[in-house]
Amino acid sequence: MRTGLLICLILGVLSVELNMERHSEEVLAKLRESKWASFIVDFAEVELGSGGALTELVEAINQLIDQLEEELDDIHHAYSRRTDEHNRDVTRYEQEIQDADRDIFNGEDFIDNVLIPQKQRFQDALAQLKTNIEENRRILDSETVNRKRQHEQFLSNIAEINEAIGAVDESLGLLSQITNPSLVQFKRVQTNLGRIQTSFQNHSSFAPIIKALLELATEQNFADQGSVAQLVKIFNELRVQFVDTLNQETADESAAETKFAERVAQLEKEFAEFQRAVLIKNSELAANEQKLGETIVYVGQRKDDRATLQAQLQAENDNYAAETDLYNRTVTEYNKEIDISKQALGLLTQPSFEQYVKSKVGI
Repeated sequence: MRTGLLICLILGVLSVELNMERHSEEVLAKLRESKWASFIVDFAEVELGSGGALTELVEAINQLIDQLEEELDDIHHAYSRRTDEHNRDVTRYEQEIQDADRDIFNGEDFIDNVLIPQKQRFQDALAQLKTNIEENRRILDSETVNRKRQHEQFLSNIAEINEAIGAVDESLGLLSQITNPSLVQFKRVQTNLGRIQTSFQNHSSFAPIIKALLELATEQNFADQGSVAQLVKIFNELRVQFVDTLNQETADESAAETKFAERVAQLEKEFAEFQRAVLIKNSELAANEQKLGETIVYVGQRKDDRATLQAQLQAENDNYAAETDLYNRTVTEYNKEIDISKQALGLLTQPSFEQYVKSKVGI
C-alpha cells in the first residue's frame, strides 16, 4: 500500500517535471522567434553555463522594460501632441477655406448682381445721353435753318414793302405836281400801280385798295382834279397801310429773333447739361470698371488662396495619416518587445528555467 502510494507520488513528480520541461521548451521556442528574446535566452544559457547567476540579467531586463515603457509613454505623448496640433491645423485650414468660399461667393455675387447691372445702366444712360445730344443738335440746326429762312423772308418782305412805299411816294409826288395832267404822268402812275399790284397780288389786306386805285387811275379820271384828289387820298391810305405793315413785319422779326435767341439759349443750356451728365456717367462708368476689375482680381486671388489651403489641408491629412500609421506600427513593435521582454523575464525568474538550462548544458 505504501509502496503503491510512493510509486504514484514519484510518477506525479516526474509528470510535473516533464510538463514543466515541455512548457519551458515551448516558451523558449516562442521567444527565439524574436532576435532580442533569443539573445536574452542565449545570454542566460551562457551565463549559467559559465557558473554565473541570472540576477544581473534579470535586473537589466527590468530596467529595459522600464525604459521601453517610458519610451512608449513618450511616443504616446508625442502622438497626442501631434494629434492636437493636427486638429488645430485642420480646424484652421477648414476655417480659412470657408472664409475663402465666403469671399468668393460674395465677390461673384457683387460682380453679377451689382457691378455688371450697374455698368449696363451707366452704358444705357450714356447711350440715351448721346441720343439726347444728337436730338438737341438736330433741333438747333433745324430751328436755325427755319430762322434763317424766316429772316430771309422778312428781308424780302421789307424790300417789297419799301419798293411799294417808294412807288406810292413817287405817285404822290407826281399827283401833287399835276396842274395840266399829261399822258406821260398818267402812264407813270399806271406803271407804279402795276408794280404795287404785282408785289401784293396775294396780300388780301391790300387788294381792295389796289383794285380801287386801278379803277380810278383811268385817263379820264386822271384829267379830273376831283378824281386826282381822291387818288391822292387813297394813295395816302395805302401808304399808311404799307408803313403799318412794315412796322409789323419789323416787330414780328424782332419778336421772332428774341424767341429764337431764347430757344437757342434753352437748347444750349440743355446741351451743356447733357455734356455734364456725360462727364459724370463716364466717371461713374470708369469707377465701375475699375471696381469690377479689382473685384475680379480679388476673386481670382481668393480662389488661388482656397486651392493652396485645400492642398495644404490635404498634405496635412496625408502627413498625419502617415505619422499615425508609423505611430501604430511603432506602438505595436514596442508592445511586442515589452511583452517579449516580460515573457523572458518571467521565464528567467522561474527556478525550473535555471534547472532546465543547467540540464541542457550538462551542469
